[in-house]
Amino acid sequence: MFAVIKTGGKQYRVAAQQVITIEKLEAEAGQTVSFDEVLMVGEGADVKVGAPTLAGAVVSAEVVEQTRAKKVIIFKKRRRKNSRRKEGHRQDLTKVRITEIRA
Repeated sequence: MFAVIKTGGKQYRVAAQQVITIEKLEAEAGQTVSFDEVLMVGEGADVKVGAPTLAGAVVSAEVVEQTRAKKVIIFKKRRRKNSRRKEGHRQDLTKVRITEIRA
């Protein structure tokens, strides 16, 4: 069984016992979180699609760890002007393990 959930402005296709990396959630490792914005639930050819979400569908997950992405370098240069700017950014992420999908 799989589901499509929406969190952090992105959509993820998830299945039970799958570990995914999503935008940061305010939860500590070991806590349980639930995603109410379920867009689609299916198993094989039997698929239910919400408009825009499915009422009563919930995906439960356990927080594995809070982590950060690799550093992204932002480098801007204006040619022939002796002007350049270098900046770095690391996105905060959360790893979660999907425990249950309820339609």
